[in-house]
Amino acid sequence: MLLGIPAFAEYDFNEISQTYRDLEVPTFSYVHDLDPEEYVDTQKATWSPYSLFRLTAPLYFKTITIQPGYYLLTPREHEGNYYMLFKQNGKVKYIIPIYDKQIVELDFYKNNLPVEKTTWSQRQHLRILKFVGKFRSSQRPEMPKTFLEAEDLDDNFIVIVLYWGDYKYHMILRSVPM
Repeated sequence: MLLGIPAFAEYDFNEISQTYRDLEVPTFSYVHDLDPEEYVDTQKATWSPYSLFRLTAPLYFKTITIQPGYYLLTPREHEGNYYMLFKQNGKVKYIIPIYDKQIVELDFYKNNLPVEKTTWSQRQHLRILKFVGKFRSSQRPEMPKTFLEAEDLDDNFIVIVLYWGDYKYHMILRSVPM
């Protein structure tokens, strides 16, 4: 249970194991391990819009072993299928298939993302920035909101759900090789 939400109660073990068996290992790669769409996502951003995922133990997807480290998770579409890119130091290290893509509930981010507590002087500073931000020359597009859930299921399966913008992406990995 994460943040008091039983998010993974709907998963059935037989369904998860069959879905894992049905997923195929990606056979494509990117030229020089660079994500071609990253520039479009980050050109007007102040910081990286992708979720940072810290992995302390290896995870496995069939023949792929994801080593411990820090990764930026980026969902991408390739030939009609969705894949999660695990990027490190600006390069794509691993490509994992996404088995399900769904629309995020309307108030999900409002209910689950923490609200920053500010002091009186910070609130005044934000009011000034909001006033200056009304001018078209100083506006930046809003960064997509992100949220990450991970749940360890029966038989060493791990389901990772990445909420990114308007969609949530589901991946199945294992904590031990099969």
